[in-house]
Amino acid sequence: MPSKPAPIKKAAKKEPAKKEEKAPEPEKAPEPAPEPAPAEPAPAHAEGEAAPAEAAHAEGEAHADAPAEEHAADGEAAEPPPPEEVKPPTPPPPPPKEPTSAPVDLFVEDKNDTSVTIMWSQPEKVGPDGLDGYTIEICKDGTEDWKAVNEDLQKSCRYVIKNQTTGDRLKIRVVAMNAGGRSPPVALPEAVLVKEVADRPKVRLPRFLRQRYVAHVGEKINLTIPFHGKPKPVVTWTKDGQPLDHKRVNIRSTDRDSILFIRASERPDSGVYEMCVKVDDFEDKASLTLQIVELPGPPATVKIVDTWGFNVALEWTAPTDNGNTDITGYTIQKADKKTGEWYTVLEHYHRLNATISDLIMGNTYKFRVFAENKCGMSEDAAVTKDEAKILKEGIDYKPAEFKEHDFSEPPKFTTALSDRCTTVGYSTKLLCSVRGQPKPKIQWMKNQMIIGDDPKYRQICVQGICSLEIRKPGNFDGGVYACRAKNDHGEVTITCKLEVKQPGAADAEKDKEKK
Repeated sequence: MPSKPAPIKKAAKKEPAKKEEKAPEPEKAPEPAPEPAPAEPAPAHAEGEAAPAEAAHAEGEAHADAPAEEHAADGEAAEPPPPEEVKPPTPPPPPPKEPTSAPVDLFVEDKNDTSVTIMWSQPEKVGPDGLDGYTIEICKDGTEDWKAVNEDLQKSCRYVIKNQTTGDRLKIRVVAMNAGGRSPPVALPEAVLVKEVADRPKVRLPRFLRQRYVAHVGEKINLTIPFHGKPKPVVTWTKDGQPLDHKRVNIRSTDRDSILFIRASERPDSGVYEMCVKVDDFEDKASLTLQIVELPGPPATVKIVDTWGFNVALEWTAPTDNGNTDITGYTIQKADKKTGEWYTVLEHYHRLNATISDLIMGNTYKFRVFAENKCGMSEDAAVTKDEAKILKEGIDYKPAEFKEHDFSEPPKFTTALSDRCTTVGYSTKLLCSVRGQPKPKIQWMKNQMIIGDDPKYRQICVQGICSLEIRKPGNFDGGVYACRAKNDHGEVTITCKLEVKQPGAADAEKDKEKK
């Protein structure tokens, strides 16, 4: 019958759709998908076809309803869970510790027959864990047996690898250490040969010692002369080709320089000092000239050769002691017999003779000569034994007769004393001026009593200006002060009043004056 196959086809199409909707359920049993397939090969038998289709449809509904019933049964059997306790949030785990990056710029600074000195720079990246130190590792060339040479971590970026065998070739590397462990190593590009690097010796004489070195007697000499050479050069010194006197000169030598030291120099220390540095069959020398100088002695002799008109000709000889340096000049001085005071007429004069002119007629002169060098002028001078007298030739001087004017007069005050008012503890001065011929004698008085040499008062009289300073006056220093001037022709006195007030009283009076 043609009306029955249609529902069979619809049921076959719906069954896979239901299976797809229930597929995500975890408790659903797997459905046998190939069971409805045998019903399709026999479309001709209508009755036989309808029966399997209805059976499959019923079976699909049964499978669809089974999970729902199981869920309902589970819900009825399960009890509500008890409330959970609230716990504080767990802190996140600390970040893992990281080692630093590799050290950089590893190189060999120096080496000799038993040690190698290396240097390097800190890693570019250190990180939050910091840097604890470095481990230096070595192994012989051709092997990979790396061994650490430092027991404790090396803090600085320089290390001396000691106690090595001469002639060995070493591979060297450095590792940075921190809490995160070892960093990547930095290694030298090539193996290092443990052997002293021979370097020809060379003295580097400072520029200021290439010329004559001059010092004064008694000065301390401390000269440092650097040199270089490997292995350590042997340093020797000589003076004028002879060994040094170690009682006078001390020598201190290091790997890089040599020091010549004289505590208090003397003139015998002058000479040519030669320094020699030697490495094996190679050597280098340098010399320096040391000159110890002092003030020269006076000229040996000086004499007056001739005198004419207002002129005198002098000659002298060089000093016997030039102070261990060249004489740079002479200083000539003259002295009038009447006054005896010396005046310089020529200085820095280079010749051994001179003519002194513009002398005063009728006076008698003596002359002396000092020697000069780079230290200064000699302490003593050579003095002429003879005297040079400038004669009056052909002139008879007749002074005119006249009566001298009499300038004598009694004392007279040109400026009088004025009354003063001062405060206790504040020094004050009383001033006046006086004239008279001959010069009058000044006396100060307080309340008609001569003050005299009382240290509380300071009395000064210069060119007629007379002053009396009262130092820090007290309550009893007030009164009437007088100044008396007296000479052979008379006497005169002037007075003034000094008032001494308390500080508070003085301020009160000022306030009254303002009002």
